[in-house]
Amino acid sequence: MTKDTETGIGARLDGSLVMLILGSIAIVVISALVQVSFGAYSTTLSQAWNAVFNPKVVTNPDVLGALLLGTEIPSNVTLSNTTTVIWSLRLPRVFVGIFVGANLAVSGAIFQAVTRNELASPYILGVSQGAGLAVLLTLVVFSGLTVFLPIFAAVGGIAAFIVVYIIAWKGGTSPVRLVLAGVIVGTICSSLQRGLFFFAQDIGVVQTALSWTTGSLTGTGWEQVRIILLPTLVILPLAMLASRQLNVLLLGERTARSLGMSVERIRFALSTLAILAASSAISVAGIVGFVGLIVPHVVRNIVGSDYRKLLVGSLFAGPALVVSADVGARLALNPIQIPVGIVTGLVGGPYFLYLMRKRQKVGEL
Repeated sequence: MTKDTETGIGARLDGSLVMLILGSIAIVVISALVQVSFGAYSTTLSQAWNAVFNPKVVTNPDVLGALLLGTEIPSNVTLSNTTTVIWSLRLPRVFVGIFVGANLAVSGAIFQAVTRNELASPYILGVSQGAGLAVLLTLVVFSGLTVFLPIFAAVGGIAAFIVVYIIAWKGGTSPVRLVLAGVIVGTICSSLQRGLFFFAQDIGVVQTALSWTTGSLTGTGWEQVRIILLPTLVILPLAMLASRQLNVLLLGERTARSLGMSVERIRFALSTLAILAASSAISVAGIVGFVGLIVPHVVRNIVGSDYRKLLVGSLFAGPALVVSADVGARLALNPIQIPVGIVTGLVGGPYFLYLMRKRQKVGEL
């Protein structure tokens, strides 16, 4: 196979990408084992491992279906206390972390290609704040509609990006104008979020709203897995299929148009895909910062800028960051659980400063 004809899986996989995937999987597995082993109901590592791979659960589709769908476990199946705690309370949190990390990382990677700016992310472009504002509005004002949080989050994210696009439009858009408009819209949405707290009468609602603004996996369960699972199974495969268009966008608008691409149409369609990915994560975990910004940078430094590899790497590296950060958030100040968004901020902030110090120029790709 020649270099010119190398396509498909052969074009995506190489040694560095394989090592990144294996390393990310190892981090997720180790973090998950730690996550399920510690808590108010303490177990040993061996007990936790045996519970995770309990044949009564992993080989029984009726039990797995009952957990995922939130129905009663069949009466003829008796599970130990350890297995019940781990499968009902702790493993769902790991799964939510995996899906949140994957969606945010892939969303950030897409936005960085769409804007051709390595500073771009769902947060920088105002999408996270728009989705968060819609979620907070639902929690504080329309609490009876919380079952529709994913839809409201997506609508909020899309609405915010449309406003960003309108502000940035001047006979077309540019990476710099999109980022500047995103900062403006994000600031406005963040101010409106803080203003909503004055209308909350229930202290419980305020605490829930605060956890959304900082990003938290505390209290997540199979309901959140169900909420994020379907969008993830649709959005992420579509993102993988869009890798060629993302590579073309990186060549610049003039080159992309010469290759027959409708730049604005493709840019808006891919941005919508990225918005839906970010919104699905925000709907179950709140605003988890820096994942969509930092993960694509790390992956790019390892596998290069080819989006056939970059998206795959981000798909695995994102969960590794979020799941491991959540372990730190849960156990660092045990029994106090801090929001995972604080940990990702503490990790992402210094890394971003290091990136700025290391590079002569940070901005356009």
